[in-house]
Amino acid sequence: MLNPRYKRILLKLSGEVLLSKQAFGINPDVVRDVASEISSVFKLGVQIGIVIGGGNIFRGIAASSKGMDRSRADYIGMLATVMNSLVLQDALEKQGTPVHTQSAISMDKVVDPCIIRKALRHLNNGHVVIFAGGTGNPYFTTDTAAVLRAEEIHADIILKGTKVDGVYDSDPVKNPDAKFMKHVSYMEVLKKGLKVMDTTAVSLAMDNKLPITVFKLKKKGNIADVVCGEPIGTMIT
Repeated sequence: MLNPRYKRILLKLSGEVLLSKQAFGINPDVVRDVASEISSVFKLGVQIGIVIGGGNIFRGIAASSKGMDRSRADYIGMLATVMNSLVLQDALEKQGTPVHTQSAISMDKVVDPCIIRKALRHLNNGHVVIFAGGTGNPYFTTDTAAVLRAEEIHADIILKGTKVDGVYDSDPVKNPDAKFMKHVSYMEVLKKGLKVMDTTAVSLAMDNKLPITVFKLKKKGNIADVVCGEPIGTMIT
């Protein structure tokens, strides 16, 4: 039996993790695999909050760079996160994991409003909570939303699942000589411009001394291993 190091976590997923080889949309097989990994951690008794991006459907920053009004583009991106959250909720429920989805954008026909008091009650009752809709405001990324929600629910740590093993000093996809960094400080991330999270998110985590672990999501068992304190990925403190 694995022994969790953390009682309550905030798992940050990019929308791109729901893709496979296609350039757009949602791959049901990938969603099922991600849900299975999350459910295995849930069964350890860990309380789980989740924030997922919407980049597999719509990227607000990309659209605004091509002439769309930034606020409107960001709101469309927030709607994409709701779509992804509902897909993940469905997959988790099929795994037998109880889930509540809350949205920072009001749409009570589909999801509950984001009320932290209720989210805490759900977590304490042994339910996963997915936070959709970002922060509910334009100009803020889902990375910032993840740090905000983590602070609001008093999470012990943020786990950011990515395509790579952790943080490198440059893009390992573009630079084969990129060096892996096992531990890095918030200030190093900010000063070196490391592409981990946006600067607002990192600054907020730093101000509140909230640790972040960046790890490879699609390796089976990685989420559980990180939760149990295994030296996987990169720790940011």
